[in-house]
Amino acid sequence: MVTSMPPLFDSWPDPYERWFQTPIGVLVKTVELELLLRQVRPHAGEHILDAGCGSGIFTAPLVEHGARITGLDLSLPMLDRARSRLCNEMFVAADMDALPFADATFDKTVSITALEFIENGQKALAELFRVTRPGGRVIVATLNSLSPWAARRQARAEQDEASVFNQAWFRSPEELLALAPVLGSTQSAVYFGKDCDPSEALDIERQGRTAGRNDGAFLVGCWRKP
Repeated sequence: MVTSMPPLFDSWPDPYERWFQTPIGVLVKTVELELLLRQVRPHAGEHILDAGCGSGIFTAPLVEHGARITGLDLSLPMLDRARSRLCNEMFVAADMDALPFADATFDKTVSITALEFIENGQKALAELFRVTRPGGRVIVATLNSLSPWAARRQARAEQDEASVFNQAWFRSPEELLALAPVLGSTQSAVYFGKDCDPSEALDIERQGRTAGRNDGAFLVGCWRKP
């Protein structure tokens, strides 16, 4: 799923997918996917790279919109799950900060919740830009350091040496934008908490969006390559 991935990620396919089937996980996925699709705007015939595709949960909707996908990940179990989900797409085991593709290969590049596990985010963004064609879009979703979700994950990681979040770099909107070689913009989503009553979560989400808050747990940066 990410560069410098610890072995723990190889055991993630089942727990990762089960979490998105919980009541709050379903809402998180719905809200994140809505923002992601609004930024990516996938179209039929486009060739999109999904760098850090994991098990393909967020890759599948891009395919459903007609895009042709190349998924990339370091975790072979995650890639196996993605291949079984999307058997007609191409998947590659490789490092996100050393992409095995020629310059300007893709119409768009996306990376969803992988950047937070990459210390040298600037190098990873440079690679995404390199393989995107001129005029194409680069969209990166990561975990927002301004969100209470990040604080909670960091606190739990301090109590568990095996936690994958001990190797995470949470970034703010400003820090995310600073990684890219050109100006871009950010939006966030998931303003409700993990322990929020699911019946109240969408109201909280609408209030956060209306207020234009920048501390949603799911932070998306968007750039256009010159």
